[in-house]
Order: sequence, then C-alpha cells, then structure tokens
Amino acid sequence: MDERAEIVVAGAGHNSLIAACYLAKAGYRCLVLDARHVPGGGAATEEILLPGYGIDTCATGHTLIRVNPLLTGDELGLIADYGLRYIDPDPVAHVAFPDGEQLTMWLDRDRTAAEIARFSAADAAAYLRLLDEYDEVKSVFSGSQFTPVGFGPSLDARLAGHPRGRLWQRRRALSAWDVIRHEFGSRHVRAFMLWMAFQTNQAVDVPGSGVLAYSLVFGRQQRSWSILAGGSGRLTEALTGYLHRHGSTVLCGRRVTRLLLDGDRCAGVETADGGQYRAGKAVLSTIHVTQLRDMAPARAWPEEFHYGIDTYDAGIPGFGVYLATSAPPEFAAPDGGTRTAVSAGTAGWPEDIIRLGQDLRAGRFVADVPWLLVATPTLADPTRAPSGKHTVKLLSQQVYQLPAGMPGWDVVKARHARRQLEHLRLSAPGFTDDVILAQLVKSPADYEQLNPHMVHGAFHGGDRGVAQTGPLRPVPGWASHRMPIAGLYQTGATTHPGGSITGAPGRNAAIVLLHDLGHDPAEVMSALPAPEVRGGHLQPGRLTGREHDGGDRGEGHAGDGGRGDRAGLVAGWHQAVEEVRHDQNPQL
Repeated sequence: MDERAEIVVAGAGHNSLIAACYLAKAGYRCLVLDARHVPGGGAATEEILLPGYGIDTCATGHTLIRVNPLLTGDELGLIADYGLRYIDPDPVAHVAFPDGEQLTMWLDRDRTAAEIARFSAADAAAYLRLLDEYDEVKSVFSGSQFTPVGFGPSLDARLAGHPRGRLWQRRRALSAWDVIRHEFGSRHVRAFMLWMAFQTNQAVDVPGSGVLAYSLVFGRQQRSWSILAGGSGRLTEALTGYLHRHGSTVLCGRRVTRLLLDGDRCAGVETADGGQYRAGKAVLSTIHVTQLRDMAPARAWPEEFHYGIDTYDAGIPGFGVYLATSAPPEFAAPDGGTRTAVSAGTAGWPEDIIRLGQDLRAGRFVADVPWLLVATPTLADPTRAPSGKHTVKLLSQQVYQLPAGMPGWDVVKARHARRQLEHLRLSAPGFTDDVILAQLVKSPADYEQLNPHMVHGAFHGGDRGVAQTGPLRPVPGWASHRMPIAGLYQTGATTHPGGSITGAPGRNAAIVLLHDLGHDPAEVMSALPAPEVRGGHLQPGRLTGREHDGGDRGEGHAGDGGRGDRAGLVAGWHQAVEEVRHDQNPQL
C-alpha cells in the first residue's frame, strides 16, 4: 500500500467514496479498499448480460441524491468537471392494476392530477394538497437528512419549531398506509400511492413509514425517477476520478476481514489475502455494521453496541430479473393505445400490498406478484444499449430463507422469474420471450454473494422503522459516525439516514471526520475545487487542519487521538456543533 495514506476506507460504495472525496479535498491522502472487482457498491453499471448492454446491477433511480448539497452546490465539481448529467424522464411512472386499469404520472402535476381525477376528483384534490403540504416542510426533513446526528437540531426539534410541525410529528409516526387511507378513497389511487411508497423496500404498514407517502411522490413529481446518463456507474467513475486526481487510491479485490488495533485504537485493516493497511489518521468503514462488529475482539465493543447489533433488522430482501431486449415493455392501455415509462410496474390492490409486507416479516415466500417495478432506462438513455435495443429490470421483494420443502434458489428463482414475466404480459402482451435476448435472475442469496454489504439480499442497509432511524441508527449512542473504537468511523446505509442513492451518509460522515481533524466542514465543502496532486506531491494550497486552525488540532477522535474544542460549521448552515456527550464518546 501507499504508506503515506492518512485515511484508510473499508468499502467503495458511493457513500464511502463521497466521504473520501471530501477528505481528499481537505488534503488527506485516502486509500479505499473494496471486496468486489469494481467499485461503487450499489452504484455500479456492468455488462453482465451481453456486450454493449450497461446494466445497473443494483440502483438505477437517483432522485434522492439530487437534493444533496454535494450536487446542488456541486461541492466536488462532479457536474462541472466530471460531466455528471441527470435525465428526468417523462412520464414519471406508469402503473397497471389487477382489473386492467392503468395510471400514468407526469412531470406536470396538473396532468398527473387529471389522471387521478379519472378515478376520483376528491383524490385528485387530495394529491395536490399532499404535494403542497410536503413542500412546506421539505427543508425540515432534508435539513435533518443532511446533518449528522448530534451536529444540529434533531428532526423532532426542527418540527417543533415549524408552524405545522405537530401535524408532521404525528404523520412521521404513522404508517404510509395510515396516511394513504386517510387521504384517498379510490382503490386504484390508494394502490398507486402504496406502489410509490414501497419503492425503498420499507413495508408500508409499519409505524414510522408515514412520511414515505409524501416524500417519495413529492420527489418524483419534482424531478421524476432521475437517472444518470450512462448509468449509475457514472457516479462512481466521477468519484473515483476525483480521488485519483487528488492523490488518493482505490484498490478492488481487497476484502477487509479484520480491524487492526493498536491498544484500544483502530490503526488500520487487514484483508482476506493477509495484506495489512495502516491509517495515519483514521479508518472509515462502510462494511455492514453487523459484520464490522465481528472484525474486532468482542471486548472492544460496549454492551449496548452488542445488543444493538444482535437486534439489528437487516431489512427487506430484493429479487431481480435483468434483461437485454429488442423492445421495451409496452403497456396496452384501456383506450387502445400503448404506454411506456422508464419507471413502470404493476400494483395489486391495497390489501395485497399490505399482505406483502406481512408475509415478508413472517418469512412466508411471496408466490404471487403484488408489487413489481419495471425499469427500462434505455427509453430515456439509449446509450446504455446498442441502437434500438433495451435494458429492462424487474425488481420486487422476497424472503431470504426459503421455507422447508421448497427446492433450492436455483430452481425457485427461475420459476418465480417466469411467473413475474407472465404477470407482466397481462398488461404488456407484446413483451414476449421473442424480444428477450439475454436474462439473469438474482435471488436475495445472489445479491448477498455479489455484495456482502447486502446482508440477506437487502439493498438498503437495514430496516428504517422507528427502532433504526435517526439517533438509533445503527445503534443508540453511536449514531454520529464515530464507533466505540477510537479512530474508527462508520458510513454507508447502516448509518443515518439509511439506504438508497442519497449520498447523505457519506457527506455526513465527512462532516464528522473533518470536524474531528480540526477543520470547519462548511469551509472545506464550499471551497473552490482542491488542488490536484501531480507526481506524488500535493500542489500548493493544500488545506490542513493545522493550517486552518493556525495551531495544534488538540485532542480528538481522529488524527492524534483527540478532537478540537472549536465549534464546527456544518451542512451549509453556520450553526454551532452540539458537543456529543462524553458518555457517548468515552475515548475522548
């Protein structure tokens, strides 16, 4: 390894790459290690079917990251310097129901409302009211999402200061189903809203999912199911390109298996091949927190951390069918026409979608198709496939452990994929076997094997119910990215605010690390692009904590074992850092 690396990063998912880029911007040399043959984690585009067909092997939609200051302020120059370009497909979505009816969502909110009015004029009015009400509080929720726990007011405190905050305190404690059945009357509209709310694989009938009935629809109505031109992997290419240009390194095929401890401090990591990589300042992990715990002696973790990991819910597993095709799925509309959409699918009736969540929690195999997402990004981005061809992805939820008496996953997944395709053809009859050029089916076990971070095949790093959200994620007392072992930090989907392509855990972790290293995070993040490294030497203008402070960093979690006394400024707001209680951070 490069012995000059100051930060060792375990895992190259988009969050850890984002955090590493901000640290590189501040002048730190990072070494990023990843188990897979390509970086990116869930943000990867690969030719897994046929040459020339770029398949997003996990995430395709990037709507949520579009509001991250990383992009709104282009803090790393990913748009200006690395050419990231987002596409906002229109229509936004198209959904077919069991009775043959269909509903299309458009970027024009009034056109969407007119579509809903075909089923219920009252529900159309309720839909517009829902959008307006969330618009009033969107900055409250995004402010919480893009601020590390303990570095600003809690979400409850933010809501308490809002004129309508009490309404939202109740709404966020409800289930999405509670909200939807209160606001809408039509079965079709309720089914559509539940289909939207289930997009992040969070069960819609559990307390704490209520905001999903607002936030996901609002985001899609604003900027569609945003996709990145060229595929999700373009985000990873931009981030790794930034690291390379600023003196840092990404190494693939290096699976981290052990934390190296120097006394009670994390000094580096060891990989499966026996390689040891030591960090001059800190170690940043995006390893699933349930696996991270086993990489150090049990005595290194306090009792409450063990309990939090022992009771950690990995979340709902995913099931995917990946296709290279000669034509897209075309939905046969009741009016005799056809509809296509980058984000399409089928939705069962509300009771079917509620039962889906109940079956998954009970471990019952989902034999029917109550919820299906059909993603065809080539409708808006033809560069992902040869001319006139398409990539199609069918995503759904499924149990990880097959019930007793069923054959193995190799048999079951092929049968279930066939069942899903037959179900889709009820609405898109022209999408026959003749148009499918190649196919790959992934069970939850396949996803876990592909990416160990996807424990039990769950994409989003863990359930986001009330027990694993905000200051409770991943473990109460350890939600501020600092782990119980000094010098060790955690980011990724197991940290606040959770999974999906948001970049929030990565940027939040960078805020904490920059602060602990003696920087003003807001100043680093809003600064002009950092100087490039050439010939192994940082060019003039490097910003270090010592130079920024004009003196010693003092005692801290990172670097020399301590953290400075100075209050930091975070998340673009000039607000004082709320000091984390000593009993939550005993190594300070």
